[in-house]
Amino acid sequence: MKNNHKTFFLSLLAILLICLLLTHPQDSLTLSLTGLQLWMNKMIPSLLPFMILSGIMIRLQLTGHFVKLLSPVLTPLLRIDPNGIYVVVMGFLCGFPMGAKVIADLYTSSKLSRKEASFLLSFCNSIGPVYFISFVLPTLGLSLRLPYLLGMYALPFCYGLILRYTLYRSAFAYSIHPRLPAHQLGKILSAAQSTTRISLLDAVDDSILSGLYSIARLGGYMILFNILNLIPLVFLPNSSGNNPGPAAVAGCFLEITAGISRIGSSSPLLILLILPFGGLSCIAQTYSMIKDTDLSLQHYILHKLVLTGLTALYYLLWSLFAPSTFLL
Repeated sequence: MKNNHKTFFLSLLAILLICLLLTHPQDSLTLSLTGLQLWMNKMIPSLLPFMILSGIMIRLQLTGHFVKLLSPVLTPLLRIDPNGIYVVVMGFLCGFPMGAKVIADLYTSSKLSRKEASFLLSFCNSIGPVYFISFVLPTLGLSLRLPYLLGMYALPFCYGLILRYTLYRSAFAYSIHPRLPAHQLGKILSAAQSTTRISLLDAVDDSILSGLYSIARLGGYMILFNILNLIPLVFLPNSSGNNPGPAAVAGCFLEITAGISRIGSSSPLLILLILPFGGLSCIAQTYSMIKDTDLSLQHYILHKLVLTGLTALYYLLWSLFAPSTFLL
């Protein structure tokens, strides 16, 4: 019965979208071009080089050095083994959806338990720092970076700490002592990566192909969810003056990058509150990363909603205790 309702709803949605594409061809063309232009002008320049560089580091097993550097701090703090530290480093440095991809890869290769993978997925799959610094902050007209960086990245990390010592307190135990000799730790860290050494040129070639495939898929999601903006554009009021209307807000929830571009600097607080959730396009991309596992997308969405609430609380406290520096 539930599947019948789902099929009926999706069929109606598809029919509605087709009708809107036929009756509003100019708007659909504009939305498609918006997604394509944002992908080409913003996402590719800001993310593709980072994807390629990250791929090279992973294939040449260079990320282990970062993990070893942070291991004395993160291992006792989060009580996770080097595989978990590897996820934290890659998830926070590379950003969404690399966190979900690394978790899925390690989980399917039995290097993480289901509880560990669920725990890490709850806070290690957020908007990447390159995207946030190079696109989000300039588009919102924000120059004071540290408070926004804390709200975007310190909050998820603290949320992970809270989960580790509450909900996941006894769910799993780390067994790697933080003071293992360097050569032993290096062997353990390499288990989270490919065990086959490849040449630099092969690593570059594979990383370029992998980066292009990932950025192409990201572009597909951006175009698809931009086209879905036809629905709020037709049925909801548009922006009036400097205030974003319901159609623009709905657009942010559908595809965050295009939504940021539409709203711009008119409502930065709204964007900063939506970013921890990521929008439906980000949810769909996360599902594509974990769909071959039994990790729960519902739990992931729930954690994203909690993080959104914590972010709202963070900016509320900032406005109350430091109003002279509150620039939103």
